[in-house]
Amino acid sequence: MPRNPHVGILPLYLELYDRSLPTLRAEQQPFLAQAVQGLEQQGLQVSVAPVACVREEFAASLRHLEECDIDLLVTLHLAYSPSLESVGCLAASTLPILMLDVTPDEDFGLDVDPLRLLYNHGIHGLQDLASMLKRHGRDYQVAAGHVGDESVMKRCADIARGAQAAREWKNQRILRIGEVFHGMGDFQVEETLLASRFGITIQQIKPSELIESILSVSPESNEEEILLDRQRYQIDLDPAVHDRSVRLGLGLRDYLDQGGFTAFSMNFNAFDSPDEPIETVPFLECCKAMERGVGYAGEGDVLTAGLVGALERGFGRTTFTEIFCPDWKGNRLFLSHMGEVNPEVAAGKPRLYEKEFPFTPAKNPATLACAFQPGAATLVNLAPDAGNQFNLLYSLVTIDPDGTHPHLKDWIRAWIRPSGDVRRFLESYSQLGGTHHLALVPGDWRTSLGAFARILGFTPCEIG
Repeated sequence: MPRNPHVGILPLYLELYDRSLPTLRAEQQPFLAQAVQGLEQQGLQVSVAPVACVREEFAASLRHLEECDIDLLVTLHLAYSPSLESVGCLAASTLPILMLDVTPDEDFGLDVDPLRLLYNHGIHGLQDLASMLKRHGRDYQVAAGHVGDESVMKRCADIARGAQAAREWKNQRILRIGEVFHGMGDFQVEETLLASRFGITIQQIKPSELIESILSVSPESNEEEILLDRQRYQIDLDPAVHDRSVRLGLGLRDYLDQGGFTAFSMNFNAFDSPDEPIETVPFLECCKAMERGVGYAGEGDVLTAGLVGALERGFGRTTFTEIFCPDWKGNRLFLSHMGEVNPEVAAGKPRLYEKEFPFTPAKNPATLACAFQPGAATLVNLAPDAGNQFNLLYSLVTIDPDGTHPHLKDWIRAWIRPSGDVRRFLESYSQLGGTHHLALVPGDWRTSLGAFARILGFTPCEIG
């Protein structure tokens, strides 16, 4: 379960009013309180800086919010505020900015009392500041509407969750087990690029480097995990198969925990021995890791593994997946993968079974199979582009109910419907350079993903 995003409100005001209209500042406090309450009702943690009018106050208020360790800076104009008092420190800050373009009165119609202008004119202060931030090359986002409009506050919350996920993307430690799958190029990027731009570090190991962690797993810990599996899953496999997969998985879990890794990827071809203690492939732990908020992607793809981890910790319930087959007649796409799925997206209790594994001499692994929960979901891909740039592709889709063939019980599976023609969807997806590895998040996360992309410097590409 992801934590609640933490936003910091910076209230902007005009020093002139403290001299000429000394009661106005206090009269605007209920407006500020209503904004705070609206954000809190959307599940956000809110810190509020002291009201600022001049440069020194803005610098102090911004320092206060930075010390609060916020995910997103929210500006709120209580009145007009000259941009040159605040733009310098805001442009220099590394915090993502959301400008809350709201006023206390919903109705400012033809019969309005002209005195209400004093309480509702902050929007031209926002325009002043937004124009200057734009000229400084500083990215920001805007949410406009009445302060009591729940949809405005939801938009703020969605942007805040995108900011939280962007923060989770940065400075990750990602583990790769084995080499990248031979010849698979679409998701590969220079590790120096990930390090210099995002602070992401990659460590690559051989499966044999897990041996010490595997041998440290006690019989008691192994049995306890097996008992938990019997509660979580439908068990349909030999106990010996279950035992070896759990022991390897707990060793991998310990290695990830000890190394402080936030995501990992493995090449199943690297697990090529039938001998203990690494005699199988840890597909089961890949599934459990995603459920714990550790990112994962297959075949050595650390880029998508990091994406899955950031979205899981920012949004929750995120799984790695691939588009395998088109259903032209049904206007659907079939999603699957060999043995990796986040159990949080399952339609029911996943089935744990022994999967035939003919690809290396390793013994058959314990693997989960399930259908995805039907309903709305967002399909996401991070696609490297020319010039060391990235496109973030995302699309609202519908997950259909499960299929009917009896042999499907051994598969990770989902049929999804794009909002439009599946042919046009696939054309757009590949025209934008989408890779064959994706993330899927139940629900509509398009606003959050747009914010996530902008904050990180990705090009947001929504596919309809």
